[in-house]
Amino acid sequence: MEKGIEVIEGEIFRDERGQISSLNHFHFDGVRRCYIIHHPDISVVRGWHGHQHERKWFYCTKGCFTLALVKVDNWEQPSPDLKAEVFTLDEAHSRLVCVPAGYANCLRAEEPGSVMTVYSDKTLDEAVLDSWRYDKTMWLDLSRK
Repeated sequence: MEKGIEVIEGEIFRDERGQISSLNHFHFDGVRRCYIIHHPDISVVRGWHGHQHERKWFYCTKGCFTLALVKVDNWEQPSPDLKAEVFTLDEAHSRLVCVPAGYANCLRAEEPGSVMTVYSDKTLDEAVLDSWRYDKTMWLDLSRK
């Protein structure tokens, strides 16, 4: 059975010393690299970018993002009628979105200066060989009008 998108709810602990955001139920099995996306401009849309074989995990460390995901049906010529699953990730909720291989993603910051941490199960060299890009308005237009 194919596993779909999963959301892992984390925890946020606060006291007089500050705050700790954790993902105690996420195990880093298979993670090969990590990168951080800084979005100073809320008008910029990143995507659509997909991978047939790469799994990714998205976690907002600052601000707020809209993350849209589509399971691609045909990599050379995907259907324009695919339905996007949309998630809101923000720093106030410790939440990790786990994306299996076979999906394209698109994201936009909802607040200036937002930061997204992304984990991947492929090295950069492997990911470059499995990189598919589509028009940013293909399945869902996240641009601000």
